[in-house]
Amino acid sequence: MRMIVLFCVAVIAATCGMAGTASAGVKTIVKTRTYDITGTTGAGLVVAMNRRGPKHGFMTHAIAQTGYTVNWAFDLSQDKGVCRLRQANGTLNLTYTYPRVASTVTPALRKRWNRFFTGVRAHEGTHGRIAGQMMQAAERSVRGLKFANDPQCNKTRSEARRRMEAAYKAYEAKQVAFDIREHSDGGHVENLIEALVGWH
Repeated sequence: MRMIVLFCVAVIAATCGMAGTASAGVKTIVKTRTYDITGTTGAGLVVAMNRRGPKHGFMTHAIAQTGYTVNWAFDLSQDKGVCRLRQANGTLNLTYTYPRVASTVTPALRKRWNRFFTGVRAHEGTHGRIAGQMMQAAERSVRGLKFANDPQCNKTRSEARRRMEAAYKAYEAKQVAFDIREHSDGGHVENLIEALVGWH
C-alpha cells in the first residue's frame, strides 16, 4: 500500500513599483501558519493531513506548503534622456503552512511525529531558500540597467520586469525539479511517510 502525500510550493505573485528612496537590496519576511490534526496512529495522522492540509489544486490537499509573494521597488533616475535603474529593492514574503498534532498521542508516536516534522520543515525550508536565491538572481539581473532616449523610464522599467520574469521562470523550474526528486518512488517524502506510519 502506498500513501499519496504532497508537499508543495505555491505560485508567486509579483508587483513592481517606483521608489523615490531606497532601502538597499532584498529582504525576507517569514510567517508561519499551522492547521490542527488529530489521530492515534501514524496512518491516522497522514489521513488527517490529507483531509485538512492546504489546498493543492482543485481536489487535493498538501501536507505542508511554502507560499510566497514578491514586491519590488525600483529606484530610477533620469538625466538628459538617459534612464538608469540605480537600485532594485525587493521584499520576499514567505508563508510556511505546517500541520500541528492537537490530540494526545503515545510517546512512540510522538517520537515518530517529531522525526517526520523535522523532515517536513527541511523540505519546506529548501523551497524557501530557492525562493531567496531567485530574489538575489532577479536583483543581479537588473544591476546597472540603463536606456538612452527613455525620458519617462518606460523602456528601463519594462526591461527590468522582463529580466526578473526570466529569473522567476528559471527558479520556478528549480522548485519543480526539487519536488519531483523529493516525491519520487523511494524518495525523501515516501520515506518520511513510511517512518511515521511505522512501515520501517
